Amino acid sequence: MVTATSFSVEAIRKEFPILATRLGDKPLVYLDNAATAQKPQVTLDAMDEFWRTSNANIHRGVHHLSQMATAQFDTARETVRRFLGARHAHECLFTKGCTEGINLVAQSYARPRLKPADEILLSTMEHHSNIVPWQLVAEQTGAIVRPIPINDDGEIDLAAYGRLLNERTKIVGLVHISNSLGTINPIKAMIAQAHAAGAVVLIDGAQAGPHLPIDVQDLDADFYTLSCHKIYAPTGMGVLYGKEALLEAMPPYHGGGDMIRTVSFEGSTFAGLPNKFEAGTPNVGGVVGLGATLKWLMALDREEVERHEAELVGYAETLLSDIPGVRLIGKARQKAAIVSFVMDTAHPHDIGTVLDAEGIAIRAGHHCCMPVMERLGVPATARASFGLYNTREEVEALARGVQKVKEIFG
Repeated sequence: MVTATSFSVEAIRKEFPILATRLGDKPLVYLDNAATAQKPQVTLDAMDEFWRTSNANIHRGVHHLSQMATAQFDTARETVRRFLGARHAHECLFTKGCTEGINLVAQSYARPRLKPADEILLSTMEHHSNIVPWQLVAEQTGAIVRPIPINDDGEIDLAAYGRLLNERTKIVGLVHISNSLGTINPIKAMIAQAHAAGAVVLIDGAQAGPHLPIDVQDLDADFYTLSCHKIYAPTGMGVLYGKEALLEAMPPYHGGGDMIRTVSFEGSTFAGLPNKFEAGTPNVGGVVGLGATLKWLMALDREEVERHEAELVGYAETLLSDIPGVRLIGKARQKAAIVSFVMDTAHPHDIGTVLDAEGIAIRAGHHCCMPVMERLGVPATARASFGLYNTREEVEALARGVQKVKEIFG
């Protein structure tokens, strides 16, 4: 296994079997990591080992397999706690993804508390998953959703944010890293401002997990979500962190098995954290895979990973900017491993199709961020998103592919 003292892209790549794929006579160049990242061998092995040797339901059985599965499940939750810097493991809830985590907070925390004319502030660069759940709860309660503007470079207008905060502001929803632009938002300072106004803050950390060290206590985040398949872990997995006092005061989101203390037809009482929010049989194999992935990721030198990814972004922006007719979208001063662009003569879907024929996987579309596209005046973008296993040679392949798009479409 690669360790913090031996980080190298070449060694990292050997840990991801899928990167050896060839598409015809071309090697796979996978630049769609913001949508989903590939999985290291350690994750595949951990899940395979679980299914072969300790598959059983958790928390309910006294037999050997059940106790083995429960131990692995609980160990993974402690690994999540360390990854997030949470105070308690029971503050880390397993969900199906960021989307479910945000809906849980909207319905279980916000809906019982919001009143007509209360305000929910959301940045204009939010993913639809951090917009639609708040629109639904606003319709249910009479609250008002207000967008926080962004500037032409794709950065939050912090002065406007300060003006929008007021005594009616009850919820602030912010993305840590924009999935469409790569902007890294100054969330620690923004959380402090929101708290000064009496608001509770939810951070969408879907894109931050694979790229930045996270410390929810240092950030003073009230709620923080992770999308695990973007952190080189299995799909169908997410994490919602919440401060203990907030989670304790919230009613259950789903009802069913493993979230109850007693049940009768006269009424039910509920289990403590985290079980109260984890009804039904969880994705035990996925949780085991997540735990293995996070241990692997935390063993790396995260600063080296950040430097490597920043170099890839800078190199990609330089090469793409040198191609006539290419325009970068999103020029924030603080950016993560995402480069979005458009071309004068080719629609993003055409760019993606031509690149696919060259073995290069990117994303084309509005990236579930239609308000961003409207604000910046484009219907869609082509998006190359990088992971720790990508290389300068792959950036050069991307630039050659975009040059071929230009040759085809003029």
